[in-house]
Amino acid sequence: MPTTSIACGVLLIIIGVIGYVHGMMSDKASVTALIPAFFGLVLLLLGVLANAKESLRKHLMHGAVIISLLGFILPAGRLISKLSELTMSAAVVSQIAMAVVCLIFTILAIKSFAAARKGNG
Repeated sequence: MPTTSIACGVLLIIIGVIGYVHGMMSDKASVTALIPAFFGLVLLLLGVLANAKESLRKHLMHGAVIISLLGFILPAGRLISKLSELTMSAAVVSQIAMAVVCLIFTILAIKSFAAARKGNG
């Protein structure tokens, strides 16, 4: 799971940086475009720490899944609340991408936790 956390973190950082650069190029740069990158940085750090500290791996990965769940709920909730007025802007695409990456990580983490529990029980 730490490797998956690192990979999803990198993807979110890329999404955030692309969104910010796109904003800069269209003179609409906003720090909010970097929100996926901030979530990605946390997932990346939790993954790296989990690889380095075997004794803390479970706790760090549970923290990562909480971050990814929030990373899914927040943009998905925002998208749903504005469903009637959505246009396929860069911000919307970025929010969709963040929600999808975080949802995939959350699902993979839950499957991994369930498999580990079955293996230990």
